[in-house]
Amino acid sequence: MIGRLNHVAIAVQDLDAACAVYRDTLGATITPPLPQPEHGVTVVFVELPNSKIELMSPLGEGSPIEAFVARNPGGGIHHVCYEVDDILAARDKLKAQGARVLGTGEPRIGAHGKPVLFLHPKDFLGTLVELEQV
Repeated sequence: MIGRLNHVAIAVQDLDAACAVYRDTLGATITPPLPQPEHGVTVVFVELPNSKIELMSPLGEGSPIEAFVARNPGGGIHHVCYEVDDILAARDKLKAQGARVLGTGEPRIGAHGKPVLFLHPKDFLGTLVELEQV
């Protein structure tokens, strides 16, 4: 069902400082910041030859990652994102197998302009999983 690893997301308090680590220390290419008000985050992508790292910070009060960043002030891995060909078929199959889809269960448009949804970490070895249709 899942395709390639699209990205690993790291939640951080200070997006500029996180970008500096990847850009200045590791020599990575980083996309410009992209506010995602519907998701409550601002993201940048660290471009890698085979995948991406998503650096994300809270956007506004009530951000869904606010508590995560408060518990992990130095930053931490927030989720992994896998590609799927058909997000609705993947969702329906996972739900039929007992997996919990977060939110309403309906895909929303993510930072790449494609449908995404999130799966409950308790169903996936303690890891928050994002699926993105490609």
